[in-house]
Amino acid sequence: MNHQALVHHIISLQANAIIAWKTSDVMIDQSDFLKLVQENHAFNYQLWHAEDRARRDDKGFEYVYDAKREIDHCNQQRNNRMEAMDIWLFNQLKPAHHKECAVHSETPGMMIDRLSILALKAYHMKLQTERTDVDEEHQQNCLKKLLVIEEQLDQLQKCLRLLLDEVDAKTRTYRVYHQFKMYNDPALNPELYQKS
Repeated sequence: MNHQALVHHIISLQANAIIAWKTSDVMIDQSDFLKLVQENHAFNYQLWHAEDRARRDDKGFEYVYDAKREIDHCNQQRNNRMEAMDIWLFNQLKPAHHKECAVHSETPGMMIDRLSILALKAYHMKLQTERTDVDEEHQQNCLKKLLVIEEQLDQLQKCLRLLLDEVDAKTRTYRVYHQFKMYNDPALNPELYQKS
């Protein structure tokens, strides 16, 4: 597996998907591992916009309630996709046992999820630099933030590539972190199973 090409493809997929989804509905058109990447990104995309809607204070409680329910759903699904990406890569890379080499605390799926969020931040911060209804100070402040976001994107993709290379070389490993989100499970959330 060419990790540099894979990471480059992930970065391009995430950036291009935002542009495409802004002009049409969210569409999943990838397969295998990249389908999981795209689905994770799609849930982050939906989560981003639901978080914006949840901040409205002029639409009434039901509007915010619906946005909060969407946030819960998307957050659960993005976590499920992180775990699925990690399992897929684990099966492909066959990492060394965690007692044989250093264990990386962050998994590839977690890093890909963070890249997705940074892609969304970069896209939306760039929009702020192009607004014509704000002053130049706002645009310049947002441009400075955009440059930092782009640096973070660049650094994180290098870190992901390095981790994949090290896992492949059996000099570093990772474990699949099962999320076990309790708040969405009626059998585990006391507010749900103890309600009268």
